[in-house]
Amino acid sequence: MPPTAPFSLGSRVDLETFLQVASGLRKVSFGQAAARRVARARKRLLAAAARGPIYGVNTGFGDLASRRIPPKDLLRLQRNIVLSHACGVGEPLDEKEARGILFLRSNELARGYSGVRPELVERLCRLINAGAVPLIPSRGSVGASGDLAPMSHAALLVLGEGDAFYRGQRLPAASLLARLGLEPLELQAKEGLSLLNGTQAMQSLGALALHRASRIFDAATLAAAMTLEAWAGTPDPYDAGLQSLKPHPGQLAVAGRLRGLLDGSAIRRSHLKNDPRVQDPYSLRAVPQIHGPVLDALAAARRTVEIEMNSATDNPLIVGDRVISGGHFHGEALSVAYDSLAAAFTILAGVSERRVYLLTTGKSPGLSPFLASRPGLESGWMIPQVAAAALASENKALAHPASVDSIPTSGGQEDFVSMGMGAVLKLQRVLWNAAQVVAIELLMAARGVESRAPLKPGRGVARGLARLRREIAPSLADEILSPKMERARDLVLDGYFS
Repeated sequence: MPPTAPFSLGSRVDLETFLQVASGLRKVSFGQAAARRVARARKRLLAAAARGPIYGVNTGFGDLASRRIPPKDLLRLQRNIVLSHACGVGEPLDEKEARGILFLRSNELARGYSGVRPELVERLCRLINAGAVPLIPSRGSVGASGDLAPMSHAALLVLGEGDAFYRGQRLPAASLLARLGLEPLELQAKEGLSLLNGTQAMQSLGALALHRASRIFDAATLAAAMTLEAWAGTPDPYDAGLQSLKPHPGQLAVAGRLRGLLDGSAIRRSHLKNDPRVQDPYSLRAVPQIHGPVLDALAAARRTVEIEMNSATDNPLIVGDRVISGGHFHGEALSVAYDSLAAAFTILAGVSERRVYLLTTGKSPGLSPFLASRPGLESGWMIPQVAAAALASENKALAHPASVDSIPTSGGQEDFVSMGMGAVLKLQRVLWNAAQVVAIELLMAARGVESRAPLKPGRGVARGLARLRREIAPSLADEILSPKMERARDLVLDGYFS
């Protein structure tokens, strides 16, 4: 299927497909087969509700689940849950994150396990394709019974309540629906609950964070190779035969990439005979062993996120002819994955900062202290290392796992929660910090490599250096470095070095 073809709601989704839809680059469709599947589940749900109490259909919610709701109030019940749960606070999610939530929720509902009407899925489909994006505050979810507060704000758009974004403009949701020729949708039995009860906020933010993390990782491995060249270190520890003796997948992949980046290095050849150093510091010698586990953590997190994106996270769920209450809305798997990734990228930023420090020491033949042209008169790159140290240290505090925390909610009914939204919000900051540290390393390593001219680095490093210099000019004397540091960070986050 070409990327321009609409994604069929109810189908299996991977990270790449999610990114296309969340970025507004791909439409969605709701086909007849999926509509029939959703209609069958709806029929089974209503039949079960006619026989007795079904959570969230004819009962209250959370600790109020034992309260039966009379038939005359069932529609009001669904509207009430959306309005009452829209209690998010803080800065809003960006448009990709919010669009991703709508997409993932509609895709799950289209699988036919929730018991909503096809009309609800069709409405979500139309909103996504029209470019309508709900305004969703970022704080307020503990990651249990789904991301209730953020999902409620997403659901407000269906009701014509709250605010939304459209073509870069913020406006009332009711005005946006009118502009699109749509009436607010009156929710039927269970539909308010089904719009709220899921892990799609955690999924959306996490999937976008994974994409960002992969870009940072690529830049970090290039930076490590470039620093080795600036240091005039040895690539011998990356030897394929040696690496095969400890064959962790990520480690082998990183070592292979380093060999490719460093192949053909004239800098290395020039120091083979005259360099008295026997071994490089760990931050250079053990790059495969340090970066490799980060790559493995990325792969593990991707598996977890893609499993979750293709799961049913509502409650209750229609399983065959039965309606069963369970706990698929609980975000513990995502929370643990995001905490692991935050720890991994804290490591990546930490070792990058150590290589930045090496470049300031003047202990490698041919490198001046702090990479300054006139040490003493000029401070050179002294303080960018301090900035990198500050960010690496901040990450150490942020790496404390959110997933080990829990605050009981809903009168004790939700007595152990995942804190998954907190984990992914924290991960976002860790990744931003890591991207900035890696950007500083790239700039400093580039300065170090260029100081060894006319000797040339490995071919892969040379290509990376040339790309960097197309965007950021060398710093040959003391100057304000923040703009270059921030530009390099943006290049890292944009995937320029991937």
